[in-house]
Amino acid sequence: MTDGLRLDIDGAVATLTLDRAAALNALTVPVKVALREALESLASDRDVRAVILTGAGRAFCAGQDLAEREQPDAPPLDVEVRERYNPIIRAIRSMGQPVIAAVNGVAAGAGASLALACDLRIASEDARFVLAFGRIGLVPDSGATWFLPRIIGLARAAELALVGDQVDAAEALRIGLVSKVVPGDQLMLDARSLAVRLAAGAPLAMALTKEALQRSPTIDLDEALEGEAKLQGIAGLSADHAEGLSAFREKRPPRFTGS
Repeated sequence: MTDGLRLDIDGAVATLTLDRAAALNALTVPVKVALREALESLASDRDVRAVILTGAGRAFCAGQDLAEREQPDAPPLDVEVRERYNPIIRAIRSMGQPVIAAVNGVAAGAGASLALACDLRIASEDARFVLAFGRIGLVPDSGATWFLPRIIGLARAAELALVGDQVDAAEALRIGLVSKVVPGDQLMLDARSLAVRLAAGAPLAMALTKEALQRSPTIDLDEALEGEAKLQGIAGLSADHAEGLSAFREKRPPRFTGS
């Protein structure tokens, strides 16, 4: 990979670790480029069935490296968001594999947005979320204003985005921002265990389920029902569905191949 990002693949599970611990894993252009490229590469890897995103050291990700923004050749912020951040968020959301955010410490600014973009979020007891954009006169970006209301509701999302208060792990669990909180030394074990369970599922069905869930907030019930029927038609013709039926009849674990 590159300085600042580490990729480890163990069986069907890939772990991407933001690896600038001394800088709280703040995002630079090289890290953003590497993260996008890694996500896009993993999306096309049929051997990878689940992805974990986490941070090295005591932070998940502190967001944009502000020192980089002070360089004379730094592009305008709208260009940076469109060309660097948005492709990362789209890559997470469009890949068929489920993506787990293992939030080991502070997730601030765009770092919080990265966690929000993932399909599932597990937090250590030391995790903290803060939309720090307003503190430097900016607007939440990288999908934060889209994901937050859908995860925790509009009123609570407005509070986090406008007031900018920090949310600790216990509060994040209470409001549904994360699905589980564990001791710090157990975080990666739990994330890995969940990823292995997901990796054992039917890849095509996982990808189609992600597609249906992503569309659901923007369509009405009739559209959702019709969409489910179409996706079910695709899944029903798959080899994985046939394997699932055979495994059920034979009382054995299924061996899904993604076809």
